[in-house]
Amino acid sequence: MLIPLIFSCIVAIPFAAGSDAPCHNIGGTCQDDHLHCSGSYVTGLCSGDAHRRCCSSHTAVDIGGCSGVKIYSRDSWGARRPKSFSTFHTPASLFFIHHTAGHGCHDFNSCAHTLRGIQNYHMDTRGWDDIGYSFLVGQDGNVYEGRGWHHVGAHTQGYNSRGFAASFMGNFMTHLPNAASMNAVKALIACGVQKGYISPSYHLYGHRDVGSTECPGDQLYKEIQSWPHYSHTHP
Repeated sequence: MLIPLIFSCIVAIPFAAGSDAPCHNIGGTCQDDHLHCSGSYVTGLCSGDAHRRCCSSHTAVDIGGCSGVKIYSRDSWGARRPKSFSTFHTPASLFFIHHTAGHGCHDFNSCAHTLRGIQNYHMDTRGWDDIGYSFLVGQDGNVYEGRGWHHVGAHTQGYNSRGFAASFMGNFMTHLPNAASMNAVKALIACGVQKGYISPSYHLYGHRDVGSTECPGDQLYKEIQSWPHYSHTHP
């Protein structure tokens, strides 16, 4: 039995797992996602099946609940629905840093456009089920949901079921991403640990540590070797 706790003018109502309260808390309405939503749909905030999602009036919805970083939902940037997906069994023991090696972006609209292009390339040209990365980050200092915390990615061959990946949008062979974007990824990882998605003893790697690639770019690769949990030992 749930009992409201009333202190002065504040009413705190605990909610059970699987309720619609998380959607209501962001001012949204739970409905079947085949119906029109005037804002954007957010996944994981409603009870019921996968097609019952939260329609938020906002076009850019922060789904992270993380200190120091905004994580915009895939619906915010106009993601296509995945062809299929596999559930990721958390906590992850590995975290990989990538770059997209393409154009960077510096505001929400340009980042959303870039994300849609990456997803189309991954799905239509490479034949993948969805955009490959777990998360992407722009030079606007925001993180954008890719496959997220709950689905296995297609980012680091041989390790997708063991780790998440964040990809910096842009090419970082000759220069570093800006401080805002690097701090955003650090905050994303810290949030993942705090929420139980990432093991507290995780190991951090660059993509080139486990594959024949220049990713995540020479300058970014040098930088992440100074980050907490970077490992020189092959996973």
